[in-house]
Amino acid sequence: MTPTIEATTIYRLRPGWRLQWEPAQQRHVLLYPEGMVQLNESAGAVLTLLDGERNVAMLVAELQRRFPEATTLEEDVREFLLDAANQGWIRHD
Repeated sequence: MTPTIEATTIYRLRPGWRLQWEPAQQRHVLLYPEGMVQLNESAGAVLTLLDGERNVAMLVAELQRRFPEATTLEEDVREFLLDAANQGWIRHD
């Protein structure tokens, strides 16, 4: 059974991980004790909104406001969050 991403779930970065803009690479990166993950623009846009207060529905609404031309945004965000959770980048309470 594939886990689902609930609209009311609040995600945050995994403890010990930090998101930052890397000017030399012109992209967001995730820093963790053993290294770094380079993120594409979409992943960076999603992860910058994980503040421990926004739930998935609020996250999608904000991204839809910023990118009104995106037609599959909610599906893409849910897919990314599931992948990020499986990778161990994010967690929820």
